[in-house]
Amino acid sequence: MRRQKRLIAGVSRRLRASVGRAAPRMPGRCHLTLLLAMFLAMPAWSQQKPPDLTGRSIEDLMNIEITSVSKKEEKLARTAAAIFVITAEDIRRSAANNIPDLLRMVPGLDVAQINGSTWAISSRGFNDQIANKLLVLIDGRTVYSPLFNGVYWDVQEVPLENIERIEVIRGPGAAVWGANAVNGVINIISKKASNTQGFMITGGGGTHDGAFGTAQYGGNLGPTTTYRVGGSNYDGRHLANLAGQNGDDGWNVLRAGFRADSKFGTKDSLTVQGDGYDGSEGEIVTAVTSLALPQPLTSNLRMDIGGWDILSRWDRAISPTSQTTLQVYFDRTNRSDTTYAEGRNTFDIDFHHHFAWGDRQDFVWGLGFRDTSDNIRGSFRFMFNPSAETQLLFSSFVQDEIAIVPGKLFLTLGARLEHNHFTGFDVQPSASIAWLANDRTTFWASISKAVGTPSQETDVRFNAGVFPGPGGLLILQSVFGTEQKNVDVLATEVGYRTQVSEQLSLDLTGFYDSYSNIISSDVGTAYVELNPTPAHLVLPIFLENQLYGEGHGAEMDLNWKPARRWSLSPGFSYLQLHIHKTPSSTDVASISTIEGSSPRAQAQLRSQVELTSRWDWDTSVYFVGRLPALQVPSYTRLDTSLTWKARDGLSFSLVGQNLLQNHHLEFNGPDQTVQSSLVKRSLYAKVIWHF
Repeated sequence: MRRQKRLIAGVSRRLRASVGRAAPRMPGRCHLTLLLAMFLAMPAWSQQKPPDLTGRSIEDLMNIEITSVSKKEEKLARTAAAIFVITAEDIRRSAANNIPDLLRMVPGLDVAQINGSTWAISSRGFNDQIANKLLVLIDGRTVYSPLFNGVYWDVQEVPLENIERIEVIRGPGAAVWGANAVNGVINIISKKASNTQGFMITGGGGTHDGAFGTAQYGGNLGPTTTYRVGGSNYDGRHLANLAGQNGDDGWNVLRAGFRADSKFGTKDSLTVQGDGYDGSEGEIVTAVTSLALPQPLTSNLRMDIGGWDILSRWDRAISPTSQTTLQVYFDRTNRSDTTYAEGRNTFDIDFHHHFAWGDRQDFVWGLGFRDTSDNIRGSFRFMFNPSAETQLLFSSFVQDEIAIVPGKLFLTLGARLEHNHFTGFDVQPSASIAWLANDRTTFWASISKAVGTPSQETDVRFNAGVFPGPGGLLILQSVFGTEQKNVDVLATEVGYRTQVSEQLSLDLTGFYDSYSNIISSDVGTAYVELNPTPAHLVLPIFLENQLYGEGHGAEMDLNWKPARRWSLSPGFSYLQLHIHKTPSSTDVASISTIEGSSPRAQAQLRSQVELTSRWDWDTSVYFVGRLPALQVPSYTRLDTSLTWKARDGLSFSLVGQNLLQNHHLEFNGPDQTVQSSLVKRSLYAKVIWHF
């Protein structure tokens, strides 16, 4: 016992010293440090060793159980959807140190880093910093912001060692998940507390990832309850701007969280989890701050970020063929710089019931309610009217899987009914069919409608530029949000999934998407504005819904084990967008921007080699086609990692990222609120210790 106490005390001292050096002072740091000290004082347990998926066959990987397509467990091999699963072993063996970099391995997903803390991520086109057609969930908690219906990727962090899997659906998932699941769904699922028992400490640093670390402990509370508590810190160094100078976009964030899983008898289980974070990040913006010339000005701002959330989920097994889930969560988000501040509260409740009806029908139905309220401080740069608003979302869905030929042919019909703050009621139906030709081959097809609801951009005025005009009259260019319609998509998909042999599997998807009511930027009639002074001429641009179009393409994912200790995973995707405007539209730039802001072709190749029982070598190559509208050339990214498993529970990794180029540009969109930086070649080292 004395030896154990001395060990824990030594680890605690080293951890506090490391965290103290790695992160600057931030509000609330003393409370998070106290939490770390509390769990480090607890008795030690053995950390459960993660499963080794590299030793599994291709058949095992094809039959991974997933839940994102139908809100029920089903095998990946027979799912009638374009889905890709990033397993815990994929995460462990990747060179990624954050969730956006993990997502690069998904065929058909466009991931681009804008600056040190900002990403543009989308599926099947329409990529932007404010990409708004992708629904992201963490353990069932939706994390998009109704301010622009996109995701703040800088705060969506889960310790990678705690992620069980990430399920990525390319294509609509609106019939089950609802609002904004237009072109895809990303569902990040964390491990149960029972799978993270004992101590875990990770730490490292490098040329870009300045210093980072996680410390957590998992234990038992009685015979039926397991828990984990922990904290993490990340300190990212700045990237270079387009001129090769300091981009002033370094960032840091400190996070603490917990999870508890309990069982009550044989039928009921309860999960309660939550986390909080606090940090700041640099950004360079080009902003109009007044009517004084010259404008706009380039400003070096500092964004403060913070928030917390808590979630509870009650699962009940009514019978072997009937289960219910009730989930409730609350989320608080704060973001602010000198030109803008957003405070947001979100309360969400979701219930669904899965049951079998006879031998041939399998139902899932559910109800949902979300209340999100905000308080926004604007400036001459951004103005919101009203500055405080509450939005309510009501939803219900039903889905029926019918076994037309048991074990062979399945028809799934579903629909979701929603009522949102802006456009009222919407119906989002779907139908899919899956034919299991044999034990190894599945053909599937689907057709579905999805709706992207308007965001609070309908209430915004964004002043974009001030220019000298005739006779000394200033000209102010302003973008105005207007009452918008839903962005609709009718998506048709076909797929083929097969296990060619014990060493080879193939997944192919083709799709055709028809879009209506896409947001346009229509030029309005100039008018004189007297307030604020001096008098000036306003050139207005109105956000309307006067574009439509179609997208089509194909995606391929292949898994091949040429040897027992070697796995290769190639992927490829092709996308073509065609956008048109209505006769009444005065938009002059959006069509080329939308069509040229996503790469037509992307390719990936991941190699995982088990050199010996203690050495792993993993390499990923990513090719991304050029973005002609954004003047971003194509690039190839090479990441590699070498891992030494010193003993059970202790490993050391050396990772290189972007090794082919010293710097490269990934995104430079016209609607960005921050200036782009150059992603650089970098190295980092990492240690993971379970005990």
